[in-house]
Amino acid sequence: MTAVDLRLDHLALATRYAAEPEEWPVAPRFNPVDRWYHRLHVADDHEVWLLTWLPGQGTDLHDHGGSSGAFHVLTGTLTEDTVIAPAGLRSRELGEGSGRRFGSHHIHRITNRSSRPAISIHVYGPALSTMTRYRVGLGGLEVLTVEKAGVQW
Repeated sequence: MTAVDLRLDHLALATRYAAEPEEWPVAPRFNPVDRWYHRLHVADDHEVWLLTWLPGQGTDLHDHGGSSGAFHVLTGTLTEDTVIAPAGLRSRELGEGSGRRFGSHHIHRITNRSSRPAISIHVYGPALSTMTRYRVGLGGLEVLTVEKAGVQW
């Protein structure tokens, strides 16, 4: 697969980065308070993030501001809860070596529900500019906040 093909396939790019930890500019760190993250790479059409997750750490329900992407679980196990219409959730467990692609309208949350730390690589294209955080309320999906890159993260 050529470099051009990898840019178009976010999961292939995430898998490639996961296979080359010696090329990362930083080593993974674990924060006992919240998941840790570091941007590994940014290009005109995508960006790559390294995330670590201790047991119990996770995200809120969120989207990626119109970016599509993928993530690859390098170590450990992560659970993804995906919003399905009208406002239900479907859970999927992703173990070491697995990953998934998602489109530009994907709303999900990721949690480490296991007893072991986890490390994952996330690729977004284009680079994230906003993320909307949601909750499932009585009337369905409700917007909590819209966060901007460079301001809230």
